[in-house]
Amino acid sequence: MAGADRQDLEDFGAYDYVVVGAGSAGCVLANRLSADPRRTVLVLEAGGRDNWIWFHIPAGYLFAIGNKRADWLFTTEAEAGLNGRQLAYPRGKVIGGSSAINAMIYMRGQAADYDGWRQLGLEGWAWDDVLPYFLKHEDHIAPPNAFHRAGGEWRVEPPRIRWAILDAIRDAAEAAGIRKIPDFNTGDNEGSSYFQVNQRRGRRWSAARGFLKPALARPNLRLETGIHVERVLIEEGRAAGVVFARGGKRFLARARAEVLLSAGAVASPKLLELSGIGDGERLRALGVPVAHHLPGVGENLQDHLQVRPVYKVTGVPTLNLTYANLLRRGWMGVEYALFRTGPLTMAPSQVGVFTRSSPDYDTANLEYHFQPLSLDKWGEGLHPFGAFTASVCNLRPSSRGSVHAASPDPAAPPAIRPNYLATEEDRRVAVDALKLTRRIVAQAPLARYRPEEHLPGPGIVGDADLLKAAGDLGTTIFHPVGTARMGPDHETGAVLDARLRVRGVGGLRVVDASAMPRITSGNTNSPTIMLAEKGAAMILEDAAG
Repeated sequence: MAGADRQDLEDFGAYDYVVVGAGSAGCVLANRLSADPRRTVLVLEAGGRDNWIWFHIPAGYLFAIGNKRADWLFTTEAEAGLNGRQLAYPRGKVIGGSSAINAMIYMRGQAADYDGWRQLGLEGWAWDDVLPYFLKHEDHIAPPNAFHRAGGEWRVEPPRIRWAILDAIRDAAEAAGIRKIPDFNTGDNEGSSYFQVNQRRGRRWSAARGFLKPALARPNLRLETGIHVERVLIEEGRAAGVVFARGGKRFLARARAEVLLSAGAVASPKLLELSGIGDGERLRALGVPVAHHLPGVGENLQDHLQVRPVYKVTGVPTLNLTYANLLRRGWMGVEYALFRTGPLTMAPSQVGVFTRSSPDYDTANLEYHFQPLSLDKWGEGLHPFGAFTASVCNLRPSSRGSVHAASPDPAAPPAIRPNYLATEEDRRVAVDALKLTRRIVAQAPLARYRPEEHLPGPGIVGDADLLKAAGDLGTTIFHPVGTARMGPDHETGAVLDARLRVRGVGGLRVVDASAMPRITSGNTNSPTIMLAEKGAAMILEDAAG
């Protein structure tokens, strides 16, 4: 940065670590790095504080997603695989990040996911390596065993409400050959079960509640919200600090040890590019000076595309009609206030099913989120009839997309191109998933509720029509990862090494879901928190070493 430019910046001081983003990963870093009072930590968050009731009542996701107070309101580019549609792409705009608006599902994925990372050449990332980091922060309500611990910061409890329709769906899945299991988090999640959730006694347990807020009393930890980081300052090949704006003023916060990007799989690659780190040709086209040519930045976007069949049912309660009835809606509020039970404690999905779309797969490659509700899209009202949704996603998509800065203006949203259903394998899995859904719903345990296919509709039967229906119904399930991926030294597309360090730039790491080389086989929030836990340990090891 030229001397004249630096003179325009107000000095925000120097800190050992500057953490960009107080989302799920950033909250973990803030807690772990500030535990030693000799280290100073600055956390910069673009969103605000979580002082809104719907960040804490579990059913608040219905009001938070699509609300500018809680959601950055990103949209994708038009997606060819989704028949030209653009999608809303929710990301949390608050401390705790997307853990403040997500489905609260505690899911680690499969042991084979992490063993696969190790097979890519990433030493220290196999299942046996990462399980201790999951356990380190877990506070599971169940008695401790080989797979669960109590006493950590990340609270895990069973759901506090059950629905007869969901129990019948589990019975139907069993009749279709999918066994019931007690726990999705032992390394093999194939089967059906109730999801475990990040709640404490009926309240959402976000990363901010678990990790950040308890640490804010430490004098060596400083949190600033409502700021917009413009770029990382690179001096002599090293991250020296960050430039950010707030209230019409611009500031420079200097980092004595490291700058840590934890802004998420959408914002972190954009920030790298605006800092001059990325594909040189792309940066020059944007008018951004190239600090370090790193062509993998923003590539390798992976996300779980959910296809959402909807079935009308009769003779059984669902949230659609419960919420529509004003008397019952009122009782929902009373029940929650008095007992912390009832529909307001609901995660969007209570029952999950992991299974295989065909015998070609060694482990479950589909995840169902069964929901006792239906709506056209999150952020809109519930349907005016009793129904359940059989959301199903391909756990390991082979399609790859991208996230890139679309403008040198730091306030401009990035260009998000998930590239869903771009491969023949992904298209085949989508069609097979819709067929399997119909087979499950046709089983005898559901017959008494007379399920009637509302979407995509019983008249759609051929593979080509089913594929088009998948494109019409498909939407993100909010799991973007991989846009600054780890990889071994010989891979030119790898942005990070196995210790989350940005290749070719000193004092800079990316510690969030961007770092995942491949998406995990399940919901991605808790794997991101594990990654930050392990990342914090590596940062402290390197500082001591």
